[in-house]
Amino acid sequence: MEAGYFHPSPEGTAEENFSVAIPPPNVTGALHMGHALNGSMQDALVRMNRMRGRNSLWILGTDHAGIATQSVVEKMLRAEGVSRHDLGREEFVKRVWGWKQEYGSRIVEQYKRLGASCDYERERFTLDGDYERAVYRVFKQLFEKGYIYRDNYMVNWDPGSHSAISDLEVENREVEDTLYSIDYPVEGSDRLLTVATVRPETMLADTAVAVNPNDERYADLVGRHCILPLVGRRLPIVADEHVDPEFGTGALKITPGHDPNDFEIGRKHGLEEIVVIGPDGRLTDEGGERFAGMTVAEAQQAVVAALREEGVLSAEEPYSHSVPFSHRSGERIEPLISLQWFCRMDELAAPAIAAVESDRVRIAPAQWKRVYLDWMREIRPWCISRQLWWGHRIPVWYCDACEETIVAEQAPERCGACGGELRQEEDVLDTWFSSAIWPFATLGWPDDTAELRAFYPTSFLTTAREILFLWVARMIMTGLEFAGDVPFEDVYVHSVIQARDGRRMSKSLGTGIDPLDEIDVHGADALRFGLLAMSSTQDVRYSDAKVQQGRDLANKLWNAGRLILLNCEFQQNQSLTNAPQGQVPAAVDGGTGVFRDDLSLDRAEDRWILSRLERTIASVTQKLDGYDFAHAAQEAYAFFWSELCDWYLEIVKPRLYDGEAEVSANLLWVLERTLALLHPLMPFVTEEVWSYHPSSKGHLAVHPFPRTEEALFDSAAEAEVERGIELTRRLRTWREMVEAPAASRLSGRVEGERPQEFVGRLARFEFTDDGGDPIAAVGPVKVLASAEIDATAVAARLEKRREELRSEVARAEGKLANEKFVARAPAELVEEERGKLERHRAELEELAEGGPSGESGAAQSVP
Repeated sequence: MEAGYFHPSPEGTAEENFSVAIPPPNVTGALHMGHALNGSMQDALVRMNRMRGRNSLWILGTDHAGIATQSVVEKMLRAEGVSRHDLGREEFVKRVWGWKQEYGSRIVEQYKRLGASCDYERERFTLDGDYERAVYRVFKQLFEKGYIYRDNYMVNWDPGSHSAISDLEVENREVEDTLYSIDYPVEGSDRLLTVATVRPETMLADTAVAVNPNDERYADLVGRHCILPLVGRRLPIVADEHVDPEFGTGALKITPGHDPNDFEIGRKHGLEEIVVIGPDGRLTDEGGERFAGMTVAEAQQAVVAALREEGVLSAEEPYSHSVPFSHRSGERIEPLISLQWFCRMDELAAPAIAAVESDRVRIAPAQWKRVYLDWMREIRPWCISRQLWWGHRIPVWYCDACEETIVAEQAPERCGACGGELRQEEDVLDTWFSSAIWPFATLGWPDDTAELRAFYPTSFLTTAREILFLWVARMIMTGLEFAGDVPFEDVYVHSVIQARDGRRMSKSLGTGIDPLDEIDVHGADALRFGLLAMSSTQDVRYSDAKVQQGRDLANKLWNAGRLILLNCEFQQNQSLTNAPQGQVPAAVDGGTGVFRDDLSLDRAEDRWILSRLERTIASVTQKLDGYDFAHAAQEAYAFFWSELCDWYLEIVKPRLYDGEAEVSANLLWVLERTLALLHPLMPFVTEEVWSYHPSSKGHLAVHPFPRTEEALFDSAAEAEVERGIELTRRLRTWREMVEAPAASRLSGRVEGERPQEFVGRLARFEFTDDGGDPIAAVGPVKVLASAEIDATAVAARLEKRREELRSEVARAEGKLANEKFVARAPAELVEEERGKLERHRAELEELAEGGPSGESGAAQSVP
């Protein structure tokens, strides 16, 4: 940050540059695991592209979060014994701004702890002055096109926030209710028309009964009337194809004022719209004197009791069904007809559908492209008004004198038609309305700014699936409509990290895991690596093991870097020698750096590590570019941990300790490129180790990201060294199996080509031409009898291992022969079992059926 690397100049074009707009967290929020995962993915790509030399911008900011922020401040006021109505609108909004100034930057500071390389100097807020100007420009233009309009329409009323909310802010939950059957007398006959409902209190607003036009049971009743019990209202009996003749009795009570489907049927048939439940969740005078003022729950009990008393309640039965609840407040949604502002979406949706169909915007994984398109093709008008005080107040003014309505970007002083006084619309815009223009409004739109020219369209977006429609679809629509282009090229829908037990992470459930706590315990690098390694196209459980793996890798990077830099030929750094892990000593200056021509390719192990490094760079880079973060992290880990540290460093230690210049050059080259490769994933420890590297002339954050040197690929060296590694493993396994003393050096005879020098050294074997009797065969090595091991005991242990393997093979064969297991078990479990069987069979074959003891002189072959 001090060097200004995260604050790029607005130069070049969007095609040349790389930019990402952070999904703006709520100003009320604290960093949660979703932010940490999303941030780690974005930062990996931003850092990689910055290191590639692309002018890279990560746009940062926060969302004003209308309902959430207002709720927080109202809760504080209640603790003081006052309400927002006691303060009045102007004073309440001042209090919210004061709260924002005090607490609003908390999550931004937490992003810094994660290591997010955002442009903190360009931080935006969706209610800042310039942003508000952009919001009002969008509203005015949509209004002038006729897309925005005001209407009495059915909305999702949230009794908790006392506001309408959009369909996308509603979540359905399974609820156990009672299904009541109520008899409606048919006018002029003794017939009864029975309807079934889980909400008997809404019958007070019934204005019709509908039947399916193909239902012969009721064909003679269509066009007649029935009488509404308790109220006495005449209800027309209408025919409508929406009615399911299989549900209940096939007769449906129609309540246009309190059910979205009934509302559509009512408009179709021109029915009266009666509202008996008010915005406060209580029954209105329209519900009748007996029930007015009751809560919905109280009214339901009272209506059921009255129906029983009248003798028209013919049945009651348990009924499980899906019920809408507010994602914001958790309250059960009350469908109400309300005067609201809406945005017609059809014209905006068409180009946004085409952009995704043509892959102008690519959505991955592929199933989310289908989900996006299905939703967009069925898009409905968007209710954009909210009954709140905190937010973008709708830029509409009314003149009561002449009934003029004025839409303007800036507040007019008086009515242009009659000169009368104006009053502004009380409602504010849905928070998602302002968020929809985030990628271009943050860059200065509607002005033609240098930032907009340099960084729009942005390159990439990663997001959670639950806001694919709330946010992503709307950004595509507004980007095409107002900025003239799609807002991003790629959308990656990341997995949800679940709690350790597979439930959703939730403070209320006690399943939340605080990423800041994890950073305190393990470090930011460990958490970042762990989250990337556990990410998937499917939801995954939080893995402590993956985070621990990240912590182990960070420690290994420090310790291996320390080993290399203290022993390489360039110079020793005393501050590094004395630095305990976690301290930050002064960095090494000087050094000429290592170049491609400095590398030594004389030895097979050197050619092997250089080849494996370049193949790892190629694969990890490809996976990062393809958003396969988990495999990128694991492959980088495997190379560094296993191939570099476990094998190459152990193989070359004698040369390193002898001060050989060639191996020093190779190790410095490998360390530099490995640090650069891992930096986007683990920026803190890699930057720190890099500061001691003799080639370090600046920060790793702007060091070139390694490009694959294909000339260093060497399949022959890889095959040769990997044969030696495999033989070393087998010899070590044999030693463990026969419980050879750890410090002992055993003897073995090799027929044919002698193994590489490191095999004997690392496996603690001496290879000889001695013609003594072997007691076992390990690949090409005939293990010779020695005082260090008991030949009889060796034979007994080998026979015991064979018995174990025979048992495991029989178990696995039996399991796989079970057709039910193969058909019903998860595919990965079946494949895992097949893999075990194959490995056990191979090991059993390796253990040749020789004599039961060393007396026969037959060599026992082991893997």
